[in-house]
Amino acid sequence: MMAQADSKVLVLGALAGVAGISLAVVCYQGFRSRRRASCPGFYRINDQGSSLMLVDGPGLSGGQAEVLERLEALIQCVSELKDEMKALKSALPMLPDQVREELRGRDEVRRVSPLHRTTPTRRKRAAGAIAGSRAEGRSSEEAESEGGYMTALTDSDEDEPSDTEQRDEEPPVDKLSVLLERIDRLHQGSESDKTESLNILLGQREEFGQNSTFLWRLIRAYCDVHDISCTLEEKKTHAESGKKVGEQAVSLNPACAESHQWYAIMCGIMAEYDTVQNKIKNGYIFKDHLDKAIELKPQDPMSYYLLGRWCYAVAQLSWIERKVAATLFGEPPSATVEDALKNFLKVEEIHPAYSKLNYVFLAKCFKDLGQMEKARKMCEAACSMNAVSKEDEEAQKELDLLCPALGV
Repeated sequence: MMAQADSKVLVLGALAGVAGISLAVVCYQGFRSRRRASCPGFYRINDQGSSLMLVDGPGLSGGQAEVLERLEALIQCVSELKDEMKALKSALPMLPDQVREELRGRDEVRRVSPLHRTTPTRRKRAAGAIAGSRAEGRSSEEAESEGGYMTALTDSDEDEPSDTEQRDEEPPVDKLSVLLERIDRLHQGSESDKTESLNILLGQREEFGQNSTFLWRLIRAYCDVHDISCTLEEKKTHAESGKKVGEQAVSLNPACAESHQWYAIMCGIMAEYDTVQNKIKNGYIFKDHLDKAIELKPQDPMSYYLLGRWCYAVAQLSWIERKVAATLFGEPPSATVEDALKNFLKVEEIHPAYSKLNYVFLAKCFKDLGQMEKARKMCEAACSMNAVSKEDEEAQKELDLLCPALGV
């Protein structure tokens, strides 16, 4: 409704302006008639009879003749303006519909509206008339009036918003999402990509260090760089740093499954560098956080694979190791080969052909349980998969020992 009212005011204002200009033209024509009567032979009507043209005569100077020519051009502009006012009046009943169409983003309707039509010839002629009138020293008020008239004619084209400007602005890009997508790609890349991933995350930690989705990727990056590091000191440093980030991540957001999962992994890695007592302690922490990760995200095959590895390792503990654990913690960790097999089969159920190493541990479990035929099938499945990562290379080494023992 507001747009319709504004349009009506615009039209009525334009009509009032035309009426004023028409009155000035009538006065001028009266003057011209008297002038023509006193100076015969200076004017003639054109072929269409719509305007007058000045012809040579002895009574006018060159400057006066030029002024009259410009006035003739202005009269022609007024005539064209009258025609446009008629078009405006006829378009007024349709304005509400056009406004609704514009609000729906249909720019085509706006472009064909009479309100947006301009006559290039009229603009050109009026510009010439205004320039001439200013050259003849017309009053500043007249110049302002005509200058405003020209602005109204030209601004409708020049200030008209482009199609691009009228489209809805695209939502701002989430900087964190873009960063995490890049980090995930680097995690799948080469060793240099993994190193770059850690460096990028460390550089952004001050800004995003309170976000759990950022922190668990930082733990993962420490794990990746640990695996590709060459010296024992470097590996231990990355493991310790990753474990500290893991502690922060699970404290910040206890409901993030990935934080629990990667913290458990770092605890398992730290067991390689700790004392016997800390190794056993990290084993308990490892199990607790894996159980939590599975509770929060029960369809993640990686958690079941890791839990299967833990169960298999515990099942292989010697009597002395169990006694040490019982002495230090009161109750030794408990798991069987059957528990390990159950978890490895769950991995295969959720994600068939999950990894070469998962098939290797399935083969080990079946072999330990005396199910040789199933063990051989798992070995064949593992051999059919290519070695594309360090974990796959580890699996291949296990296969080279396991296959001969099973006759594969």
